[in-house]
Amino acid sequence: MPDLINQLSDEAVNLLIRLIQTPSFSREEAGTATLIQEFLVAHGSRVRRQHNNVWAVSQHFDANKPTVLLNSHHDTVKPGVGWTFDPFGAAVEGEKLIGLGSNDAGASAVSLLATFLYFESRPSAFNLICAITAEEEISGVNGIRSVLPELGKIDVGIVGEPTGMNLAIAEKGLIVLDCTAHGKTGHAAREEGENALYKALDDIQWLRSHQFLRVSPLLGPVKTTVTQISAGTQHNVVPDRCQFVVDVRTNELYQNQEIVDFLKGNLQSEIVPRSTHLNSSRISETHPLVRKGIAMGKTVYGSPTLSDQSMMPFETLKMGPGDSARSHTPDEYILVSEIRAGIRDYIALLSGFSF
Repeated sequence: MPDLINQLSDEAVNLLIRLIQTPSFSREEAGTATLIQEFLVAHGSRVRRQHNNVWAVSQHFDANKPTVLLNSHHDTVKPGVGWTFDPFGAAVEGEKLIGLGSNDAGASAVSLLATFLYFESRPSAFNLICAITAEEEISGVNGIRSVLPELGKIDVGIVGEPTGMNLAIAEKGLIVLDCTAHGKTGHAAREEGENALYKALDDIQWLRSHQFLRVSPLLGPVKTTVTQISAGTQHNVVPDRCQFVVDVRTNELYQNQEIVDFLKGNLQSEIVPRSTHLNSSRISETHPLVRKGIAMGKTVYGSPTLSDQSMMPFETLKMGPGDSARSHTPDEYILVSEIRAGIRDYIALLSGFSF
C-alpha cells in the first residue's frame, strides 16, 4: 500500500520536526512524551504511558502469537559547543533535517511509530508493541528498565538506533569501575609511608598490558581504559589514597560480573562497579529476523556503542536510519530520504515474517 506508506512517512517527518523543537534532555522528556502519546492516540492506538515512556500494543493482540518489540528513545544529550544552527530549530536544508536528536534517535523513533501504525490494519503472525522510551542516554532507572515488566513476554526486539539500516547483531557492554588504592601517609623527604599512588600505577600498568582471552569475531577483545585519576593533598605528603576510574567495554563472550570478579582477583586496589547490568548483547545470524534482513541485502556487524538493548533479557537486533558518526555532534542531522527508506525497510523486514 504505497499511498499509506507515503502518508505515514510524511507524518513521521512532521512529528520529528516537532520533537526536535521540543527539548528532551534525559529525565526532562515530558514534552516529547506528550507529543508521541498524542500522535498515537490520534491514530486510534491503545496507548499507555509511565513516567516519560510511551508505548502502544497491537489492537488485535493474541497471547498465542509471539511478540515483537519496536523500541527507540526520545531523550537527547545536551548540545555541545560548535553548533552553527539552532539545536531546536529543526531547520530543513534540501534533504537535511538539522537538529538535536534528529539522528540519535528521533529518526528511528518516528520510523518505528510509522511501521507500527502500518501493521495495525493488517493481520500478521506476531503481535507488535511499539515503545518509545526515555533516559536512554543515561541508562536511567525510569527508562526502558521500568517499562519492561509492563510489556509481558517479548520474543525479539528491534532497537532503533542509527545503523544506516544495516544489522547490528552484537553490541559491546559497559562497566564503569571506581577503584581506590590504599596506602599510609608519610613525609615525602623521608622513607616513610606507603604510597597509594604507586600502588594505583601498578594496577593501571597491569590493566594496560592484560589481554582478555576470549576475543569476539564481531566485537573484538574486552577493552579497559583508565579515564580519571586523583591523589594527594600537598607536595610533601605521601598519599594514602589514590582513586581512579576504569571504563570497561565488554564483548558477548563475558558477563559483566565475571569481568568484575576477575579484576578484583588481580588488582590490589579496591574495586566498586557503578553497575553490572549493561551487558553485551548478541543475536544469532541464523535468527529468522536476521536472515530476512540479510536476504534484503543488509550487512551484519558488531556495534561498539551502547544502547537500551543492553538491558533487554531477550534477543534484539539494532537497526535504524542515520549514521552513528553524526550522533552527539554539532549540527546533527538526518536526511528525509533516510527516514522514508527506513520506514520502507522496517515494513519489508516484518512483512510476511514468522518465527
